Amino acid sequence: MKFVQNLFDSTRPAVTTGKLKGLYPLHNALETMFFVPNHNAHSGAHVRDAIDMKRTMVTVIFALVPALIFGLFNSGYQHHLAIGQIESGWANFWTLENALYGALKVIPMIAVTYIAGLAIEIYFAYRNKHAVNEGFLVSGILIPLIMPVDIPLWMVAISTAFAVLIGKEVFGGTGMNILNPALTARAFAFFAYPTYMSGDKVWAGLTNVDGVSSATALGQYASTGTNSFGVIDGFLGLVPGSIGETSTLAILIGAIYLIATGVGSWKIMLSAVLGAVTMGLIFNGVADLMISPEQQSYLAVPFYYHLVFGGFAFGAVFMATDPVSAAHTETGKWIYGFLVGFFSIMIRVFNPAYPEGVMLAILFMNVMAPLIDHYVVNANIQKRLKRVQTVQA
Repeated sequence: MKFVQNLFDSTRPAVTTGKLKGLYPLHNALETMFFVPNHNAHSGAHVRDAIDMKRTMVTVIFALVPALIFGLFNSGYQHHLAIGQIESGWANFWTLENALYGALKVIPMIAVTYIAGLAIEIYFAYRNKHAVNEGFLVSGILIPLIMPVDIPLWMVAISTAFAVLIGKEVFGGTGMNILNPALTARAFAFFAYPTYMSGDKVWAGLTNVDGVSSATALGQYASTGTNSFGVIDGFLGLVPGSIGETSTLAILIGAIYLIATGVGSWKIMLSAVLGAVTMGLIFNGVADLMISPEQQSYLAVPFYYHLVFGGFAFGAVFMATDPVSAAHTETGKWIYGFLVGFFSIMIRVFNPAYPEGVMLAILFMNVMAPLIDHYVVNANIQKRLKRVQTVQA
């Protein structure tokens, strides 16, 4: 690492005072990825702490590793399963037969996301004369993990650019966005390219395979009211779905790590589960009142199925807990998380066109989070005022 540090030290004068001054944001971004920044805050309110934004982002990336690794495996596994081939573990990670799946399919998606997103981040850093923020380190991993494996790379690039430009930079950049950037990218792809984000074949990369059905568990429920996967399949993740969202087990490992490090809010995670369970139990209770067999079957889906199928677990752990777009007050976190879970299941069942209701639920609650915090703060102020009035009386 000494060689790398010397390389940055020797090239720094050229980008700070020389003709290449315009490349300083890129130089600074690369240096801070390897080492602690060599500059401190000199003005304004700031807190001295052992953890900064870069370490927070890296912690989230570490928490995403189990879901990422399983996603690499499952994308190849679902492809082989759909064409009737049972392959060993390594073949699912690294497939060269007829098409690229596993790591060879997912890693280019990650690379394209970082190239498209960081290019825009660096441009705005240069334009606004500030260092490149580390916020996109996590978004660059999250965006591919919530996409289907067979989505074209150019769609990933456009969705990423939209998320960074419209979902983030127009609000002022990192820390100012009101919507989760990764979910903004998915929402754009979902509405702009619906045929690549829904249906059967897109989840297992089966563009050239006819007569094969690989619909997600939620897609099967929405269309037929039944499901061919067991709850254990959903928990382990051996089902079709977005790259990083299928394995609840891998997501739970990441959740434990986030909670242990203090980076993720356990209150939001737990309250989201409580909200989903509440809505699921309500639907189970009214299922017998439905006339349509399909509606009755979907409403009767056991509430715990909603927790392990689809993107609910991933959304509750990695999306709803975004420290920028989530609620900030302690009471607000409980309300925010509960409503995320509550609305996720409501959208899933009431509108089968959007079986992944967690995406819309989190984006909606992102917008509502400041309002929740506002009323929580006002309620606390009123309580204190009443306490003061009581003491004075």
